[in-house]
Amino acid sequence: MIVMLALAAALLVRNLYNISVLPDETNQGQIFRIIFFHVPAAVVAMVGSAVALLASVMFLIKKDFKYDALAVAVTEVGLAFLAVNLVTGSIWARVIWGVWWAWDPRLTSALICWILYAGYLILRQSLEEPTQRATFAAVYSIFAFTDVPIVYFSIRWWRTIHPQPVFFSKNGSFPADWTFTLVLNIVALFLLYAVLTMVRLRQEHTQREIDYLRRTVHAIS
Repeated sequence: MIVMLALAAALLVRNLYNISVLPDETNQGQIFRIIFFHVPAAVVAMVGSAVALLASVMFLIKKDFKYDALAVAVTEVGLAFLAVNLVTGSIWARVIWGVWWAWDPRLTSALICWILYAGYLILRQSLEEPTQRATFAAVYSIFAFTDVPIVYFSIRWWRTIHPQPVFFSKNGSFPADWTFTLVLNIVALFLLYAVLTMVRLRQEHTQREIDYLRRTVHAIS
């Protein structure tokens, strides 16, 4: 884990330098650089949602709580990365559009996604019995994932004020070296995501052990 954290830190420092020395984009100026964090944060968050989906399905099939622990860990970390995506998008919008937020379908679908996964965590807090909590949370996670494809395809389905894809697209206008920098930042954020998930998993396992001991003592007394 320490090696992964060190590698993520080294990549982020390298990427920050490379991003800072890039020439300004013709139409957007300096603010375009925020895309090198806006897009990777979204990619990492969506992959985390997919992992949560798979872990939730596996729990419903096998009733193994290790899958429930993985689901809640990746969801919490993914929610933080999705928040980064929303905040960086708002900063970009303030400079380019003159407003912090516009109820564009693409932006709105991302906000709904964040609210859905925040609801997942709230649901877990409202249920005390472990099996019931894990089962309800797994079903809810599967439901919440239905918004993820909408978020991904929204930039292609709806031609609104939000820009069309410029990376990994036939109509993309960014140079190849800029795309390479973006990919490196995606890798860096993935490594950071993995480290944070492992930390959260340790916390989850410790908390479950404490809860088990508390229930045992309560049953004895």
